Amino acid sequence: MNNRFPTRAGRVGGELTTHPPSGVQRRIFELPPEHLSAAENWVTYGVRAPRSAVRASSVCLVREATSGVETYLSYRAGTSPLGSVAFPGGSMEADDASEARWFGPSLRSWAAKLGILDQKLARTYVVCAIRELFEETGILLAGSDEQSVAEINDPVEWMSMREAIAGRDISFSEFLGRRGLGVRSDLLRPVAHWLSPNFALRRFDTWYFSAAVPQGQHASLLDSKGIWGAWLSAAEVIRKRHSHWLGNSVGQDDTTDLRLSQITSPAVETILERMAAANGAIAYLARVRSLNLHQANLLVRDGRYLLEVVINEEDHDSKWQL
Repeated sequence: MNNRFPTRAGRVGGELTTHPPSGVQRRIFELPPEHLSAAENWVTYGVRAPRSAVRASSVCLVREATSGVETYLSYRAGTSPLGSVAFPGGSMEADDASEARWFGPSLRSWAAKLGILDQKLARTYVVCAIRELFEETGILLAGSDEQSVAEINDPVEWMSMREAIAGRDISFSEFLGRRGLGVRSDLLRPVAHWLSPNFALRRFDTWYFSAAVPQGQHASLLDSKGIWGAWLSAAEVIRKRHSHWLGNSVGQDDTTDLRLSQITSPAVETILERMAAANGAIAYLARVRSLNLHQANLLVRDGRYLLEVVINEEDHDSKWQL
């Protein structure tokens, strides 16, 4: 992939190292301030076994706009491995492995695409993505058959169901079952697979998926937990990533006066780059991808703690698709 968004010499956050080997990119990103202590301890006390990574899923919503591809970003309080500003998502729950009705490609196809031998695990990643998306945005990728999508007739009731699922008062599979719904796995496209850095105190093994918003549905924050969320032009976010524009727009203590790399993860930033480069939302969703695992590694340069990601050109090409 060419660096479509070059930076000035010495900058990080999308920076390419000089003279990378043919077919390989070494990307350098800033370290979010809340991760600095963990990075310092990792270096000070020497390399040791990293903490176990929790499995997680995240969904990148996309839609067409005059400015190009727009996507939905939201704020998550605390030190989430997904970033303070990120796509909707979160960690797996036990109920995600339940036998909810399933529409779309077979589990065998999904497992092959994700490179997972365990078909049940592949299913769980998909269900986790659909559940987290519903909890955090109200977008429900489910229907009564392979052609239908759930309709939101009562926004108040919809919100109460989201709150109940988020609070674990009712399971997602029970919610679907009561309404005769099944998950529409065909409405998701896997786009990336990332593992948190080894030094992190909280680590996620995250599959990122993309989806369009079904007709008649609208993204909204969860009443009890939502703080900030917005549809933004991916190209504008990338164009302004070295400014404080997004961090100040979110307006939280851990985002104000910070640049994009300081409030999100390399996974989110690189996905935003590809959205910005796409010729519309449909083209982005239809793109054929290879899904190799990526991981940011700690890099110390001139006393600064940074994140380095190595990406091969071949990571962006594949002849396999759902």
